[in-house]
Amino acid sequence: MPTPQRYLTISQVDARRLALSRQHLAGPRPPADATSLRTVLRALRYVQLDPVNVVAPSHELVLWSRLGPRAGSLFSGLWWQDRWLFEYWAHAAAVVLTEDYPIHRVSMDAYPPPNLSYTATWMAANDRLREHVLHRLGEGAPLPTDAFEDCAVVDWASTGWTAGRNVERMLTFLWLQGKIMVAGRAAGQRLWALPDACLPAGADRPAVSSAEMVSLATEHTLRALGVARPLDIKQYFLRGKYTRLAGVLRTLTEQGRVVPVRVDGGGPPSETWYVHADALGELEAIRAGHWQGRTALLSPFDNLINDRRLTERLWGFAFRNEMYIPKAKRQYGYYLLPILHGDRLVGRAAPRFDRGRGVLVIEGLYLETDIRPTAELRRAVTGQLDDLAALIGATGIEYGDTVPERWRPMLHRS
Repeated sequence: MPTPQRYLTISQVDARRLALSRQHLAGPRPPADATSLRTVLRALRYVQLDPVNVVAPSHELVLWSRLGPRAGSLFSGLWWQDRWLFEYWAHAAAVVLTEDYPIHRVSMDAYPPPNLSYTATWMAANDRLREHVLHRLGEGAPLPTDAFEDCAVVDWASTGWTAGRNVERMLTFLWLQGKIMVAGRAAGQRLWALPDACLPAGADRPAVSSAEMVSLATEHTLRALGVARPLDIKQYFLRGKYTRLAGVLRTLTEQGRVVPVRVDGGGPPSETWYVHADALGELEAIRAGHWQGRTALLSPFDNLINDRRLTERLWGFAFRNEMYIPKAKRQYGYYLLPILHGDRLVGRAAPRFDRGRGVLVIEGLYLETDIRPTAELRRAVTGQLDDLAALIGATGIEYGDTVPERWRPMLHRS
């Protein structure tokens, strides 16, 4: 008979604290320098891009939460000057590590996948447009979308906003194939170029095998999340691409690369979670009581909370982006930043940058029903809002009426 699997059992609190430590959201902020930024990015493996800019771009907020206001300018240098990063599709449009190019190359080489047969057929029918794009970029200079001629033979058919956008569609598909890359931005538009103009000299370009891609992505994900179930792993980094994950986890367990655990509390006792071997030292210190929390405001697309199911499972915090919900059905507000305090997600802030007046408007502060609105929590949260105002260059902060009653007398209006 096979030997029964033995599991390490940890508390839900310890699981949360390990996740926060691995996400660099615990303890004092480290100095915002290139070394710290590279450490954070290697831990996260991606930072999601999103066009919503109610306060600041999401990727800037993710780095600010971990490293403070200076991280954004350093990030731009790593991205556009050093080419240590590049833009690609992870689980969504994201900035990813150039050292992970061989992992992403697997997806590039497989695009379009079999379930996108129309895309493949359309690209084949419009080979003239494809060649036109590659020829123009081969001339050297990065080019915006409107620099290309629409010489498509067959229009892109769609019931959505992409209908007839032939050049935009071809550029997107060539980007997903890795034939072209994003070389920069001008006036908010992507500038396209060939890979030789975007990848640094000496970059490792050949793809790993599909099996190695899943194994490497699984290890990266477990290092990033701290503790995760198979369904959680599937939602992080390379969403939808973890084929044969059960066998990969079995192999990694046998190799001692990952350790199966049980998380006590908040879910079925038979659930199997995994911790990467690299995080066991941190977990041991946490279980011994050596852990320090932090207060932070999180982007709605932050790596910590992007999997809403995992967020609710570990933190008991139900979060959704209400910007996608009709106004009449919103519970809190259009744009929400979850509030992290210690090892809890304690509420939401609803900020808006009034750029015309230069004022950060806090339309609402909402605490979870079991969270006491203490003076200490108020100071911690307003301190982060002051820091956010400094990040975006706001000259003042204005609080609306929807704030905890006990805090109202202390919250000033600018």
